[in-house]
Amino acid sequence: MINIDEHGRPEPPIAGDEVATLLGFLDYHRATLAWKCSGLDAEGLRATVAPSPMTLGGMLKHMAFVEHHWFSRELHGHKFQPPWDTVDWKSDPDWEWNSAAEDSPDQLRQLWEAEVARARTLVAEALADGGLDRPARRSWSTGQTPSLRWIVVHMIEEYARHNGHADLLRESVDGQTGE
Repeated sequence: MINIDEHGRPEPPIAGDEVATLLGFLDYHRATLAWKCSGLDAEGLRATVAPSPMTLGGMLKHMAFVEHHWFSRELHGHKFQPPWDTVDWKSDPDWEWNSAAEDSPDQLRQLWEAEVARARTLVAEALADGGLDRPARRSWSTGQTPSLRWIVVHMIEEYARHNGHADLLRESVDGQTGE
């Protein structure tokens, strides 16, 4: 049974196996970002905390890209899909952050939710094809190849880091605080 906290986040299992624990923490951090961005209009999702240009909308789009990059491109070796395949990353390496202000709150949430759903499916496929030790299809320029375990832990770290930013941004928008 999954326990849901007062903010709608699934609590990671207290005594789960390695897969359940890792995926439980990843889903907890995904839900934390969703909570921090919930109920905000376009102005709220575009708010910044000086001197940083970081926004909650940019964070949603960035994390959608990160989900796609690690689970689709790196883990499974798929080519970039829309909208990522049309970006000139060399001229704007922060495109996802910069372009988010042009998107509606619904577009940003839907893009992120779709990438999370796709990532869950891709993780399940990889778990069935080698478990956490399954190597990614793409190797790094050093010749090293991360495992699914490394990618999941990296994603937990990525969400945890940005959720700290989300705390500050959300508080600046409407005073909402929380862990």
